[in-house]
Amino acid sequence: MSAHEPVDGADSQAAAPEACHGELSRRSYERLSVEEEFSDFYRGTISALTGFLVNQGASLSDAVDIAQDTMLQVYQKWTEVRTPRAWVHRVASRAYIRRATEVREEPLDPLPESTSRLLRRDAVAEWEAQHDALKWVEALPPRQRQVLAWTISGFTPAEIAEELGLTPEAVRASLKKGRRTIAGSITPGKEEQ
Repeated sequence: MSAHEPVDGADSQAAAPEACHGELSRRSYERLSVEEEFSDFYRGTISALTGFLVNQGASLSDAVDIAQDTMLQVYQKWTEVRTPRAWVHRVASRAYIRRATEVREEPLDPLPESTSRLLRRDAVAEWEAQHDALKWVEALPPRQRQVLAWTISGFTPAEIAEELGLTPEAVRASLKKGRRTIAGSITPGKEEQ
């Protein structure tokens, strides 16, 4: 009999619950760590993601819905997603495009006023007042607006190109055209070059 073998079955049974308990504690700790990591990501990203969608043309209520749905999706895949910030922007952008191009019926009766802070009328006015450029961004063609929204969210032309399936040159060209259009709107009488 070796020193590593249990003397009888009782010793091996006593060791098994400790090993199981240790494994359970490790999994609980990992789960808690994932929850905290995601919570930090959510708090640091949700507002910016909502603004990103508004910059692309979504209404505030659509932007909030899409951002929340996207956060649920990334939470479900949290351990698989390598670049969560880019992932949520890509998924949210695609969801907005799908929503913007679908045919929807308008309700006959007005919707009840929401109690959400994000959907209050004064919150929308407050947000728009902080973002005066929104009126000029709204006038841009969809591709220029999309590229500008990604840029405002802090992505480089190379990152935007990768996410949208474009070349960095095409991204820079759309960004340049969009900036020129906005500059022409801000400075009346200045012609596009």
